[in-house]
Amino acid sequence: MDMPSRLHDARVIEVTEADLPLHCPMPGESLWNAHPRVFLPIEAKGEVLCPYCGTLYRLKPGSPIRPHH
Repeated sequence: MDMPSRLHDARVIEVTEADLPLHCPMPGESLWNAHPRVFLPIEAKGEVLCPYCGTLYRLKPGSPIRPHH
């Protein structure tokens, strides 16, 4: 997954079921400039915006979503 170097750059990140439960910031982000971790409910609509940084997370086409327990 390619990520911009700055947290506040507008961006879209495609994710798969392997990234669930989804949270922002994602692994690999620099912690010194990140906002608090927030879990994002992407399962219902297939995409979700982070309320802190505005990153749009979108499920990759064809990514199945199975219920997580």
